[in-house]
Amino acid sequence: MFIELAYKSLHNFWRYLLGSLLVILASTIGQIPLTVAVLFKMGLSKIDNPEEMQSSMENLDQNAIMGVLDKNLTLFLILISFVFALGGLLFVLKFIHQQRFKDIITTRKQFDWGRVWFSFGMIAIYTVITVLLSYFFAPEDMQVSFNLVPFLILAVIAVLFIPIQTSVEEFVFRGYLMQGFGVLAKNRWFPLLLTSFIFGGLHYFNPEISAMGDIVMVFYFGTGLILGIMTLMDEGMELALGYHAANNLITALLVTADWTAFQTDSIFRDISDPKAGILDVLPVFIIYPIFLGILAYKYKWTGWKEKLFGAINEPESPKLEDHFVAD
Repeated sequence: MFIELAYKSLHNFWRYLLGSLLVILASTIGQIPLTVAVLFKMGLSKIDNPEEMQSSMENLDQNAIMGVLDKNLTLFLILISFVFALGGLLFVLKFIHQQRFKDIITTRKQFDWGRVWFSFGMIAIYTVITVLLSYFFAPEDMQVSFNLVPFLILAVIAVLFIPIQTSVEEFVFRGYLMQGFGVLAKNRWFPLLLTSFIFGGLHYFNPEISAMGDIVMVFYFGTGLILGIMTLMDEGMELALGYHAANNLITALLVTADWTAFQTDSIFRDISDPKAGILDVLPVFIIYPIFLGILAYKYKWTGWKEKLFGAINEPESPKLEDHFVAD
């Protein structure tokens, strides 16, 4: 089974603590280019007034950072940090755990691209339909902001780097940490809930939260939970990878707002009041179960209780050959 793949490697929990710190360090190093670019741009514009420059830097928040540089350049520099994080994770797997990269991704003998594309297509279609319906029924809240050249540049950056960003998040949360917490707790529900909580909690500092309100955290926690359920039920994260990539990529291309983490040269700009209420998070309780139902039907998931709440026992054989699922 998926979590048990950790037993094929060096799985002492201190290794997961050390590994997490190294991945965070790598990601932090990857943020240096954005920081330097922002400070350099601000420094050039305020070089004749050092006091004003220092005051601006002290008050710099994420929204301000997004407005200093060109939107496409800012997006590129933000996404670069995930390339560094991926390098850090690969280093950790090789030298801290002596674990194959594939073993934090799937129990299948070969990575299943069909699952990725099915999940990607499902979420892409849903996202496109919901954005178009929003524009049709409330055009006063959606402004067409399409500009061909910036959009084409955005498309190149987004297609190349957003899947890296979303995949790294999945590798870390639904793979590395899911296995680490599973080995620690000896069950499945604890890593499922804890990784969902951490995943959601890290989004608390996104500008969406200050703009829309804390209730939006329901969406982030719910998203982490559904991705974790997909991974455990399907014995691999291919479906989660496709889901997450489609959600971020299609959204970045279609719609942006002044209060989002990714401010892009997209087709639409949301100019509505960002304050959210209970109705805005209802899809978590309605649409997400439908997604799971579709996937459960297509991939014939069974044994929900065991796969989501069952105990984890260290197998006698370190090779775990019997735990590979059929392609």
